[in-house]
Amino acid sequence: MKYRSVFDIIGPVMIGPSSSHTAGAARIGLVARQLFQKQPAWVTFHLYGSFAKTYQGHGTDVALVGGVLGFDTFDTRITDALTIAEKKGIKVAFCEEEAQTEHPNTVKVRLGDDDDQLELVGISIGGGKVEIKELNGFALRLSGNHPAILVVHNDRYGAIASVSAKLAQYELNIGHMEVSRKEVGKEALMVIEVDQNIEDHILKEIESLDQIRKVTKIHE
Repeated sequence: MKYRSVFDIIGPVMIGPSSSHTAGAARIGLVARQLFQKQPAWVTFHLYGSFAKTYQGHGTDVALVGGVLGFDTFDTRITDALTIAEKKGIKVAFCEEEAQTEHPNTVKVRLGDDDDQLELVGISIGGGKVEIKELNGFALRLSGNHPAILVVHNDRYGAIASVSAKLAQYELNIGHMEVSRKEVGKEALMVIEVDQNIEDHILKEIESLDQIRKVTKIHE
C-alpha cells in the first residue's frame, strides 16, 4: 500500500475513538452525501460483521450519520449527529445484518427523499481509509481519499475516450479509472480518480458530451 505522507500512516485528524469504526464510517457517510448531492429525507444503514456488533460502542452510528450530514472526520458535531439529524427531520435507521461479507467493517447505505434514492456499499479498511465497493448496483472500487468524478453514461463506443480527452484538454491527470456495466449496450459507470479537484465548468462540459447522462464530483 502506498502512502502520500506520514499522516496517512498515523491516521486522519478525527473524532474518536476508532480510525476504522469512526473515521472510516464518517468518510463512507460523507461519500454517500456527496453522491446524493443534497440532504436526504431518510437514511438506512445495514451493518455487517464487526460494524454490526460494535457500532454503538465505537461511535460508528454517529459517524455514519455525521458523514451523511456533511461532517468531515474531525468535525466535533459528529458526537451529536443523531440529535442534529432528528432536528433536521431526517429519519435514521440501523439494521444489524447477519450475512457474511468479504470485509468485517462493511455497511450498505440507503438514502433518499420523495424524488431520488441512492444505495452504496462501503468498507472501512483501517486508518480512516475506505473503499466504496458498489453504487446503485454497479460494482466499483472508489477510495474516497482522492478527488474523483463518477460518470453515468450509455455503454457506447467513444464515450470513455471523449471523457478522457476532455480531462486531458484541461491537463487533469487520471490516477485511477475503471468502468462498470450491468448489461452490454445499456447504462454504464465510469469512476475516475484524479490528482486535483475538477472545476464545475469542466464537469458541465463533460456532462454535455454525447452518451453522457450524469456527472457527480467527490471531493477529497
